[in-house]
Amino acid sequence: MLNFASDYLEGCHGAVLDALIRTNLVQAAPYGADEFSESARGKIRAACQSPKADIYFLTGGTQTNQLVISTMLAPYEGVIAADTGHVSGHEAGAIEFSGHKVLTLPGREGKLEAAGVDAFIRSFYADGNHEHMVFPGMVYISHPTEYGTLYTAGELESLNRVCREHHIPLFLDGARLGYGLQAMGADVTLPLIAQMCDVFYIGGTKVGALCGEALVFPQGNAPSHFTTRIKQHGALSAKGRTVGVQFDALFTDGLYETISAHAIAMAEKLKEALRRAQLPFFLETPTNQQFVVLENGYMERLKEKVGFSFWEAYDESHTVVRFATSWATTPEAIDTLGKILLETK
Repeated sequence: MLNFASDYLEGCHGAVLDALIRTNLVQAAPYGADEFSESARGKIRAACQSPKADIYFLTGGTQTNQLVISTMLAPYEGVIAADTGHVSGHEAGAIEFSGHKVLTLPGREGKLEAAGVDAFIRSFYADGNHEHMVFPGMVYISHPTEYGTLYTAGELESLNRVCREHHIPLFLDGARLGYGLQAMGADVTLPLIAQMCDVFYIGGTKVGALCGEALVFPQGNAPSHFTTRIKQHGALSAKGRTVGVQFDALFTDGLYETISAHAIAMAEKLKEALRRAQLPFFLETPTNQQFVVLENGYMERLKEKVGFSFWEAYDESHTVVRFATSWATTPEAIDTLGKILLETK
C-alpha cells in the first residue's frame, strides 16, 4: 500500500547507509569523540558559518527538545511555544516531565508572532503576582512548523529582537529543517538561523538519516558540562559515531540540500495531484507537508488504499489530513496516488 503518512517511513539515504557500512569496522572513540563526528562538526560549522559552534549528536527530536529546554531553563522557568507547537501537542508531556511548563500562545498558521510574545512577557512582569507564576524563560519555534509553514527572515529577526530585549534564548526545532531551507521562496538560511537563534538543531531522522539530530549552539554557548547533562538524561550514546557518520555523509557534497530539494519537488507534484482530485487545501504550504480537507466517507474509503495522517477534525463531516513527501518519494508513487484519489471519488 502507498504511504504518505510521514517523512520518516523509510530507513536512510543510500549514501548514508554506504557510509555506515564503509566505516563499520573502523575502531573509533566512544561518546561522540570519534573522527567521523568531528568531521561532521567541521562541515556543519562551515555550513552555518559558525566556527565557534558547539555541536552534539543526539538520536531523536523529542529527546533533543527536552534536553535543550530542561538544561537551559532555571527551575522556575517555562518555555513559550505556539499552541500547536510540537513540544505542546505531540511530545506526551516530555517537557512537563522535566519540571518545566510549556507556556502556550495562539499561533498563526503554526507560527508565533513577535508582537504576541512581547506582549505576553510584558504582561507577565506587569502582574503584581508574577513571583507566584512560571517565568517565561525561553521561546521555542519550529521551522517548518507543524503545519508545514515557514518563518520569513523578517519574522525570525523580529523574534530575535524580542528575545534579546527580554534576555531569554530563542530555540529553533529543525526536525524538518532541510525541507524548510529548500522550499521555494524561502529566505531563511542556515547562517541566518545561526545568527538569530541561541540554539537550534538540524534534523536527520526526517531528512535522510537512519536516526539522529545535530544540536547546534552557534556561539559556543552550550550549557556547562553539557556532555554530562546529556548522560544524566540517558541520551549519551556510547556509539556516538552512529549519528556522526550519518551527518558526515549528509553534509558531504551538498547531499542534505539535494535530497531536501527532491522532497520539495515531489511536494509540488503532490499538490498538482490533490488539485486534480479537487480536494480543498486546509492551508497552502511551501514544504513537504500538505494538508487537505476530506469528507469523512471519502476519507474512510481512501485509507483502505493509501496511508496518510489524521490531523484534526474540521467539522462534523470533514477531517483535516496530512500527506507528506520525503527524500525517498518517487514520481511514480505520486502518479499512482493521483489515480487512486480520482478513482475513490
